[in-house]
Amino acid sequence: MPSPVSADRSAAQPPGRGSVEALIKQTRRLKGDMVAVRRDTRDDGSDPEDRWQRALYDLALHQLDDLDAHLAQLRDGPETAEAEPAEVPAPRPAPAGATPGSLLSRVGSAEWNFLTDEASWSGELYEILGRDPAAPALTLDELPSLVLDEDRPKLTSMVTDCLVDARPIDGEFRVVRPDGSVRTVHMMGEPVLGPDGGTTSMWAVLRDVSELRRHRRTVRESHDSLRHHRRRAQTERRLAVELQEAVLPPWRGSLRLPHQGPRTLDLAAHHLPATTGALIGGDWYDALELSDGATLLSVGDLTGHGVAVASGMATLLGAVRGMAMAGTRPGELLSMLNQLLDATVQPALGSAVCCRYRPEDRSLVWAQAGHPAPLLYRDGTGRSLKAPDGVLLGATTGATYGQAEVTLEPGDLLLLHTDGLVAGHGSTSAVDRLLGLAPRFDAARTAQDCVRTVMEEFGATEREDDACVLVARVTG
Repeated sequence: MPSPVSADRSAAQPPGRGSVEALIKQTRRLKGDMVAVRRDTRDDGSDPEDRWQRALYDLALHQLDDLDAHLAQLRDGPETAEAEPAEVPAPRPAPAGATPGSLLSRVGSAEWNFLTDEASWSGELYEILGRDPAAPALTLDELPSLVLDEDRPKLTSMVTDCLVDARPIDGEFRVVRPDGSVRTVHMMGEPVLGPDGGTTSMWAVLRDVSELRRHRRTVRESHDSLRHHRRRAQTERRLAVELQEAVLPPWRGSLRLPHQGPRTLDLAAHHLPATTGALIGGDWYDALELSDGATLLSVGDLTGHGVAVASGMATLLGAVRGMAMAGTRPGELLSMLNQLLDATVQPALGSAVCCRYRPEDRSLVWAQAGHPAPLLYRDGTGRSLKAPDGVLLGATTGATYGQAEVTLEPGDLLLLHTDGLVAGHGSTSAVDRLLGLAPRFDAARTAQDCVRTVMEEFGATEREDDACVLVARVTG
């Protein structure tokens, strides 16, 4: 095929073989690194972000394969054709090391001579279009017969602009091969001008970019899926937060009870969101003044995250309040909560501690369901209360829960918390650190000051889950 250079321009000098070889080595080294990173990427299909990243890796590797083969072709230079110029050139074999589907099997060239009305195609172009190499090359008038109907105007416009206005061709269209498969072809070309400035021929390079477009489409679809997943997660978080805010007492500031009589408990609480996740958990705290003058104190945690868990937490908290107002004692209350969880459509596990404080005799009756025991601080020291029997809510049908009773004294401080204050459920480190705050609690003037002390200790700690803390100081 004649050199595709306009008469008024000279060909650029090719780069030196050594510089091209260096680029090839660099490209192959990058491919190796990319393959190693891709191999370590999860591909279980469950996470849209993982699918999007893997699609990007596949696209990058595909383009690096093309670059490697293209550089190899540039290094090796054009091959000397053994056939006579009038004959159709045979397809060139891929060089050693070339992979199936690489650039060399997907790029062809063509020239249409307007002076002799001849068309010349490379063997690779016959492969791309699925044509018999023994058949004559199609003219520009015949070429649209291979193109999808909706893409023919685009090809006609590109060729017309090239021949009439000498504009370079740079566009894509889809062709239908004889086997019925559809391929996307990218075409680049220019007119070749004669001495008088007229167009004598047109050359073009046609590249099968079907796989490249497929990879890019996969990346785009994965990215759209990831964006949808993130939007949904943000919506779920907002709904969970709104639901949590609607059912829990205020997160900041002292908890105020509606009773107008003498104040017997100074109350404060706080909710600490997880630092390593975006979804809201099922932690709750509550303080409720009961009809007989007693006060219900409770904290709990429903396993999982998201709107469904926040909704389940709201259901449990509503049940706790209702049964407590009806006079149900803590142990029996937890038994009924266990039955409620056991009867739900979606089984779940939860933990809780419920305390009933009577100001008349300063007695505290409490029960727990697989939950950290309340901490009692007195005279500058702290200890965990001895826990009665109790398994996780929802763990077994018909579970019973024991009760314990302790008498408090004026100035005593009771601290209830969920187990997400530090990373790792069931860890004793949070309890040890909380007990170590006893001297600071003893010097604090209010329950809110004690909560601030807990925030100073745990606020910057990495947490895999939400956490709650509730402080009650006996004032009389």
